[in-house]
Amino acid sequence: MTLYRPKQNNRFWKSIDSAPPDQEVELQVADSFGSYTLAFPCRLTDSGWVNANSQGKLEVEPTHWRERKAH
Repeated sequence: MTLYRPKQNNRFWKSIDSAPPDQEVELQVADSFGSYTLAFPCRLTDSGWVNANSQGKLEVEPTHWRERKAH
């Protein structure tokens, strides 16, 4: 299972501060490996960011978000 994709330069990325609650979105994150896009949908909950598929808490720091592409 792919956990990340290389960071994509895209004008549609928005500041993480403007992320909508309880909506599946794509996230760009940063950690000790650099910046990249997660390959699974994420959701902002009252407890923080989670993987929308597994409901597991994210262990990385989101920096940007964008609307999820239709698959």
